[in-house]
Amino acid sequence: MRAVELLVNQVGHWTPERWRDRGEPVHRLVQSFADQSADLASTPRRPVPRLSDLALPDQLRVVTADLIAAGPTPAQTAAAAADLAALRRLLT
Repeated sequence: MRAVELLVNQVGHWTPERWRDRGEPVHRLVQSFADQSADLASTPRRPVPRLSDLALPDQLRVVTADLIAAGPTPAQTAAAAADLAALRRLLT
């Protein structure tokens, strides 16, 4: 998903100082995507470990790939894209 790469490019070079207040919203999106993937696959939801802020871009890539592989509907894909866009606006 192009929107994920844009977000990863936006935050991938951030220092711990810059991440200070911004990691939690990114982790919430990571967890949301993981939950949506689990729901689509009819598997139990599991908490995504809260690693260091610097790991969040990689976690986002992984859960996005899982979500895409789970085969979301067009409406679910549009909702995920809207969530990503809202997060990008929040982080700027």
